Amino acid sequence: MVFTGTQDKCRACEKTVYVVDMVSADGVPYHKTCFKCSHCNGKLVMGRFSSLDGVLFCMPHFEQHFKKTGTYSSNKSTPPRPELTKTPSKLSALFSGTQDKCSTCKKTVYPLEKIVVEGENYHKACFRCAKGGCFLSASNYAALDGYLYCKPHFSQLFKEKGSYSHLSKSMSVKKRELIASTSDEEKIESTDQEPKEESTEDN
Repeated sequence: MVFTGTQDKCRACEKTVYVVDMVSADGVPYHKTCFKCSHCNGKLVMGRFSSLDGVLFCMPHFEQHFKKTGTYSSNKSTPPRPELTKTPSKLSALFSGTQDKCSTCKKTVYPLEKIVVEGENYHKACFRCAKGGCFLSASNYAALDGYLYCKPHFSQLFKEKGSYSHLSKSMSVKKRELIASTSDEEKIESTDQEPKEESTEDN
């Protein structure tokens, strides 16, 4: 009896793959070291990957591909395994590309810290009552003229006057004060820079 060895070839590198070093995904053999995401080269785990026309993806990149193309079918005009010159970090996919700004502080809001209410984005820390500063939840808030209130403060303010009209006026005053304080800070910064500019004009 003659031992002929294995005839299985790794789908990724086309080299012979032995049983000891083989991973079989959908009946297709791979070396354990070749069983990687085609996008980020991250090591794949059985049950936590997807294959699209024989191209392997980790779940985040498979979902990203679906969101980008809107379909699970691959585009035949692009090569199935793109060559990357620089490998992005594993966390960069979570934090890159967001343009969302917090409605309260106007800074970038990343997906892990974002709350979306009535189409507006907020940091979890900025999602607070305008009256008392207490933290809000999606089920315990009321909005009036772009300002957020907890339900107890909102009803308390209504009971004080019998209507909500005074809230709009008081918040407009607060808004003007905030704008004035930021413009005062800008004036202070510009006056700090003015003497330098005057000295260059004299020369």
